Amino acid sequence: MGVIVMNSNEITIFTDGSSRGNPGPGGWGYIAIYPNATGEMRVEEGGGEESPTTNNRMEMMAVIKAFEGFDVYYDKAQMAEKTFVVRLDSSYVMKGITAWVFGWEKNGWVTSTKDPVSNVDLWKALMSATRGKKIEWKLLKGHAGIAGNERCDEIATGNGGDLFKGKLSDYHFDPFDITMSGIVGASASGKKNKGKAYSYVSQVDGLVMTHKTWEECKRRVDGAKGARFKKALNADEEKELIKSLGKI
Repeated sequence: MGVIVMNSNEITIFTDGSSRGNPGPGGWGYIAIYPNATGEMRVEEGGGEESPTTNNRMEMMAVIKAFEGFDVYYDKAQMAEKTFVVRLDSSYVMKGITAWVFGWEKNGWVTSTKDPVSNVDLWKALMSATRGKKIEWKLLKGHAGIAGNERCDEIATGNGGDLFKGKLSDYHFDPFDITMSGIVGASASGKKNKGKAYSYVSQVDGLVMTHKTWEECKRRVDGAKGARFKKALNADEEKELIKSLGKI
């Protein structure tokens, strides 16, 4: 992975949520990139599942869970110096927390049509989690090949494998990469590949291999310069990925 230059007082958070059926089985995922007490950049992935639930609830839960723990990492003085940059693909969450919630709270958590606000429990939790923090909200185009967003979707849909926690320099890809190369969950066509993995296809030093699990694939590509790896949903897609990666 290339060197990522970040402000030592900046914390980057990628989040995503998912629900199959809406409502139905769902999950949330996040990546937090932050400096520890010595200034070393760290990465922490987190995720969880709920059922039944909705996509909007899982998008909100991802942000709430991502903010949990930072009160442990930093004291109040340190926290005041930090800027959180939250990169998410949910306009519902972004518009809600930056605009809608203030009117809802003032009006007793009812909408302009006097209906109860949906997901009021999570809106209150999100307000509590973000209160007093300096936050920049960045709305991403979902499933557009931004590695951090794609990885969060993998976690949210239950295809994330072992969750990473450690040095940024040891992380298995650049979360700011937008090339689609090396992104778990990218199909050969460059479109988002949603669903349970049939296999993972990797290319290291020109040699293409298939793997039945993400853990097996990760062991091969971790630390390998120029490694490429993608997920296949079925046997036909696996064949196409083998062909496409073999040409790189």
